[in-house]
Amino acid sequence: MKFRAIMGALCAAGLMCGVSAVQAAESVEVLHWWTSGGESRAVGVLKDDMTKQGYTWKDFAVAGGAGAAAMTALKTQVISGNAPSAAQIKGPLIQDWASQGVLVPIDAVTGDWKKNLPPQIDKIMQADGHYVGAPFSVHRVNWLYINKAALDKAGGKVPTTWPEFFAVADKMKAAGIMPIAMGGQPWQDLTLWEDVVLSEGADFYKKALVDLDEKTLTSDKMVQVFDTVRKIQGYFDAGRTGRDWNLATAMVINGKAGMQFMGDWAKGEFTNAGKKSGTDYVCAVVPQTDKAYTFNVDSFVFFQQKGQKAATPGQLALAKTIMSPDFQEQFSLYKGSIPVRLGVSMDKFDDCAKKSYADEQIAIKAGGYVPSLAHGMAQPDAAAGAISDVVTKFMNSQEDSKTAVQALAKAAKTK
Repeated sequence: MKFRAIMGALCAAGLMCGVSAVQAAESVEVLHWWTSGGESRAVGVLKDDMTKQGYTWKDFAVAGGAGAAAMTALKTQVISGNAPSAAQIKGPLIQDWASQGVLVPIDAVTGDWKKNLPPQIDKIMQADGHYVGAPFSVHRVNWLYINKAALDKAGGKVPTTWPEFFAVADKMKAAGIMPIAMGGQPWQDLTLWEDVVLSEGADFYKKALVDLDEKTLTSDKMVQVFDTVRKIQGYFDAGRTGRDWNLATAMVINGKAGMQFMGDWAKGEFTNAGKKSGTDYVCAVVPQTDKAYTFNVDSFVFFQQKGQKAATPGQLALAKTIMSPDFQEQFSLYKGSIPVRLGVSMDKFDDCAKKSYADEQIAIKAGGYVPSLAHGMAQPDAAAGAISDVVTKFMNSQEDSKTAVQALAKAAKTK
């Protein structure tokens, strides 16, 4: 009884109260770039879940859809010895950070992950045989969003080929509707361009953007890719310079524009605005890409805290929460994505998400499941940046397609 009394006194004094005291004392600082309406609502689910577990959430949000500003902030924090508990990082960049010896393994909470993740994504979450990243969800990049009223007014049908797409765009233009809402940032340029690359086939995409095969990069098909992009550009408005992606999405939501090429994080904006798929808008696969799926996977990696080599209780709790079925479901419902964890019920999801999940399963088995270059999944920063520069230069000049293709092949050699 004396022992219990002493323990009770220590607990009352806040000195010793089991695991809950450790949790309550630990602050979890999280760096991310989810700042738009749908994104903020989604990450709020994680914050609430961690708070309920007794942790203090310190939000380190850095605006910018592609995360460039967030990565700059992260480098500054790590160099100064003040790394966050977790940071939003994707693709090959996970292995880059792991190679610097600043991440901690989270194997203690990853028991069933391997059987519950697509093999292509499971591999990305590991470095040297240890899990260092926790994936949130899967975004499909090759989506085309269409305002339903604009489509009806133009008397068009959902396009499945490029000729059909241009016919719809022409009808919208004739009806006084801006055909395509487009932002003016390099990553948005690259997103559109990789969509068109994918329209030439998943095998072509993999050879060009994953293998960086020079013969493929300089092929007639690649010239056609640039020709198609140039034709699409003819339907942009003059005010796109510097426009962020969610502002372009808002133009489609509000009926100021007819269509937008954007990954399914845009669906989170439609949802946040109270719009319903099939009634207010249509989410269609980018023309000629129905059998393929470009994936963009958000994940958190976990940094050493004050030189510790092991993950803290808060970091492990964060990783475990991220991969829990309930969180996976709720996060994606707000974010516009689909759960990265396989087998999560899709009953609460809309038709767009259900199509995304069904197409994903087919693509995984058929070899059409490919990483997005524009969203940090296919190449390290140097190569991706060099290719992005080529695409952006092309889209902001009168450069011809053959010249762009030669520049592309040269950029692909950047390491």
